Amino acid sequence: MHILTKFAVFFVLILVFALPGYGQQKIAPVIVDFGAINPVPQAVKKPDPSLTYKILVDATKASDKPEEIVPALTNTARMLNLHAYGGVPSNKMQVVLVVHSAALPMVLTNEAYKSKFGVDNPNLAIIAALKKAGVQLFVCGQSMIARNYEISSLNPDITLSVSALTVLTEYQLKGYALISL
Repeated sequence: MHILTKFAVFFVLILVFALPGYGQQKIAPVIVDFGAINPVPQAVKKPDPSLTYKILVDATKASDKPEEIVPALTNTARMLNLHAYGGVPSNKMQVVLVVHSAALPMVLTNEAYKSKFGVDNPNLAIIAALKKAGVQLFVCGQSMIARNYEISSLNPDITLSVSALTVLTEYQLKGYALISL
């Protein structure tokens, strides 16, 4: 077989096998710039739009690099986008996120974050987007003090709590489902 014919066959095979997944566009119906999802129109099991989703996110893990967004934030944005895609109205999404442990630096102002890591805080825009979407964001005061962070270095979009433990127990007693990220 001629080399051009072999190349043409190879190219056609790539198109046949690669393009079906390539053409699908991710969407982000609620948190537009973060947590985009893949539409799954064939899905049989979808969220129940008649339910009120009371979700408590326990954010404890830092990103691998200081210039990367903390995964719990991206996953929370993805969760909101998934539920909206599934037909759940935004007024039926009650989401609380509490930050402590290794995830703590994400709640710092840009100045404090840059002073500690030498880069801008990549979490600020997604935190603002989550807050705008109605997510309540808390940080553990015990973690702030134990890790020697000044309360004045706290991003104003985050609410200081006495502790993560008190937020976690309070919202679970109020019927919130716990997701640890």
